[in-house]
Amino acid sequence: MNAMGSNDMNVTLEAANFEETGRTAGPPQGRPAPSGGSDPRSGGAWGPKDSMKIEREDHKLEKRLCRDVGRAIVDFNMIEEGDKVMVCVSGGKDSYAMLDILLKLQKRAPINFSLVAVNLDQKQPGFPEHILPEYLGKLGVPFHIENQDTYSIVKRVIPEGKTLCSLCSRLRRGILYRVAGELGATKVALGHHRDDMLQTFFLNMFFAAKLKGMPPKLVSDDGKNVVIRPMAYVAEKDLTRWAEVRDFPIIPCTLCGSQENLQRKQIGNMLRDWEKKHPGRLENMFSALQNIVPSHLMDNKRHDFKGIKATGVADVDGDRAFDAEEFSEPFAGSLPGLKVVNLSF
Repeated sequence: MNAMGSNDMNVTLEAANFEETGRTAGPPQGRPAPSGGSDPRSGGAWGPKDSMKIEREDHKLEKRLCRDVGRAIVDFNMIEEGDKVMVCVSGGKDSYAMLDILLKLQKRAPINFSLVAVNLDQKQPGFPEHILPEYLGKLGVPFHIENQDTYSIVKRVIPEGKTLCSLCSRLRRGILYRVAGELGATKVALGHHRDDMLQTFFLNMFFAAKLKGMPPKLVSDDGKNVVIRPMAYVAEKDLTRWAEVRDFPIIPCTLCGSQENLQRKQIGNMLRDWEKKHPGRLENMFSALQNIVPSHLMDNKRHDFKGIKATGVADVDGDRAFDAEEFSEPFAGSLPGLKVVNLSF
């Protein structure tokens, strides 16, 4: 087999039993025992039934994460036989989870591929540089820490009060691409998830006047690296829960985290508010990114509007200009508060 794309891969990555053996009743693995003998999620004293219930919930979450990551790998042929995947680990919940799930899938995959974790130490003041080497060392995964003082460059070049992310990300991207070449990595894995992709879509639409999102797989701008996002199908809320389950040693970013008015944060708040008021809306929007109809947009570069002529042949995909829009029940029903209005001309 040359690539992760066969039915065998679907069975292995999406339907495999990820049961962990040797576990006993008590707090789930990675989760500390609740202080005072009580658990916030059970609302009372910690008992065997509470422990088993939480353990089942965590097991379902683990299976869902493995299934979603496995499905993305299969759908977009992200990892192939013999690949060396450079997993970029920042110290945040997303990259920790990505490494964690890829290690689980690596053990069950029908092909051989290797992982190497890479962290860029940007020399931010107060950065706990010992945490990641200790954590990665305990995991037993090969890793590399790249030390580059991009923090001083960003603080020197960007005026106080301005957004730091643009320059910071450009510097980080260039360094990581170089490191990938030095390590012989064939793929560079980033920890962006479903919510990041939706945020990027709306950021581009609102502020850059483009219908452009964040692709699950692409060739880097230097033309030398294939970048993959294995968590493209994963919801952020699942990653937040998984970080608690696994008790990852989270390292906050003092650059991005200190900027409360970033456009991405505003978009994120908007999406979370939509999901709270209308459950299912994010799933529909994400599905829309995979169901594009260029003939019903307005980009002349994507569809030959100028060359359109009547053919006299019926086309089920043709435009019904005078018909009211109709939405299937699953769509309308999944958006509480949405009122479908029929327009007559």
